Amino acid sequence: MSKYKEIKGFKVQTLASDTAASAVAGGSWSSGGALNTARGYGAGGGTQTASFLATGGVGPATSGTNAHEQYNGSSWTETTEVNTSRSYAGGFGTTSAGIVCGGYNPPGTLTITELWNGSAWTEVNDMNTATQRGALGGTSTAGFSAGGYTPSAIDDKMETWDGTSWTETTDMGTARFYGAASSNAPYTATIVFAGSSDDSPFTLTGNAEKWNGSAWTEVGNLNDDRDELGGAGASQDNALAFAGFAPSLSAKTESWDGTSWTEVADLSTARDVVNGSGASSSSALCSGGFNPGATGATEEFTAPSDFTQINLGQVYYNSGSNAFKVTEQPVPGGSWSSGGAMNTARNGAPGAGTQTAAFIAGGSTGSITAIHEQYNGTAWTEVADLNQVRQRLGNSGTTTAGLAYGGSEPPNTGKTEIYNGSSWTEVADMATARNTIGVLGTVNTASLAVAGYLSGIPGLSATNESWNGSSWTEVNDLNTTRYATFGSGTSTSGIISGGSTPSVNGSAESWDGTTFTEVANLNTSRAYGGSSSGASNSSALAFGGEEPGNSAKTESWNGSSWTEVADLATAVGNQLGGAGTGNTSALAFGGNQPGGVTAATEEWTVPEANKTITVS
Repeated sequence: MSKYKEIKGFKVQTLASDTAASAVAGGSWSSGGALNTARGYGAGGGTQTASFLATGGVGPATSGTNAHEQYNGSSWTETTEVNTSRSYAGGFGTTSAGIVCGGYNPPGTLTITELWNGSAWTEVNDMNTATQRGALGGTSTAGFSAGGYTPSAIDDKMETWDGTSWTETTDMGTARFYGAASSNAPYTATIVFAGSSDDSPFTLTGNAEKWNGSAWTEVGNLNDDRDELGGAGASQDNALAFAGFAPSLSAKTESWDGTSWTEVADLSTARDVVNGSGASSSSALCSGGFNPGATGATEEFTAPSDFTQINLGQVYYNSGSNAFKVTEQPVPGGSWSSGGAMNTARNGAPGAGTQTAAFIAGGSTGSITAIHEQYNGTAWTEVADLNQVRQRLGNSGTTTAGLAYGGSEPPNTGKTEIYNGSSWTEVADMATARNTIGVLGTVNTASLAVAGYLSGIPGLSATNESWNGSSWTEVNDLNTTRYATFGSGTSTSGIISGGSTPSVNGSAESWDGTTFTEVANLNTSRAYGGSSSGASNSSALAFGGEEPGNSAKTESWNGSSWTEVADLATAVGNQLGGAGTGNTSALAFGGNQPGGVTAATEEWTVPEANKTITVS
């Protein structure tokens, strides 16, 4: 094939010439040679073809061993034992320069560190803090131990190893144990992920943090919270997470490309407390673990170097396999069409739900109201009113399990009401009364109230509060103080965009359940808009609002950038209502049109997404 032409508006290109080729999104696990001693809770490191596994639990986890085995790419060979028998230890390095540290040997947690020189183990300088079940990685001269379980508590400490001694450095943002890391990354550029942040009972997390040698930065969470997993990779932008407990034995594998986690092929055997090793997210080894008893099974993960994920909407020609391919992603597009009008025209309420099951509660018809209406995909029906009239409030949840909070009565209020499908009940107030709140939440048991407008001057707020179904808790602030934002997503994964600072703003911030991170701006700055999203910070729609005049513009978010798509039929501003399940299905209703407050409803639909097509 000598020429590459346009196919339906998309550029056809060779894989080799595609500068946007990014994370590995393929690969598979295959069986490798079994360990000679079945075990979990071991310590090891290395690559897919040259790994070691030392110590571990055989039978009961606390019955540690000092067994040491090495893998040559096909089979394991027993070699010189470590000096101190233990389980729950950590390890990293290579088959000729490895390290084992910490762990548990009744009656207590250890600081003991042993160094392997290819023929013998030697005790060297101890860790500063006795630690077990931490996340470790690196080389024998540039390694690290992050988190773990100390004799007294779950730990957030990080210690670095320089080949001679351990040094305590900056703590992680999240204390955890049973986490994992990019096992071959030096301590100057690693990522630590998942684990458990509590042990009574265990509280699983998918939280991930990157370390640059001096500071930790929270990045995107794993798709599945879990602990007792394995990790591989060579840097903070290249990692593989696999196996674990979530909250049952897991076989899932996720690949990290520096921006997001992608689920790839499952292990053939679900298990936890495994040993993970590997030099990249395309070449890894999973050995041992419990399933539920100790196992010696080994699996090798391999991803072809020419199997990559291409940017949204691209068509390319793979000259290596003589095949055309189309990425399996939604195509930016779609259109707005008319839906059934509300019974009561209003603005000042964001709405919630899906395109076929939405609700709006409160708002202003010219005077503040408590009216509550629900949409069934065709028509709106009035149902039980709020107890308190208010406008510019937050709505989240569903038509049978809704939530309404904050707003202005006036004055500003922190009152929260919960809907059970038939009536609203007042529950715990927000700590900070405010209006024009950004909303992240798709259920009434978990929502995030973002920023807003306080009384007085300057009046802007960056305060965020998280709702757990019974009470509000203050969490990390936005980076940019503002109000009247577009909010999309859930209380653990969402995006806030636009708003007023008090000038109209286009900046966007992604929420990972703990921290807001600035991402790409909207193409058009605006405030007082509506937005809809699915269950994550990688799929959103921002529509309408004020620039400061009313806007009809619609923008689609794919996790990395905003794309302008079809406009609303009529420009709408002043906090129109929005609902939806992602950037492919949404609802816009109410707000202010040029003639005043409106009852109009518009439905957003994107045709079925393109799927992977292979022609050989």
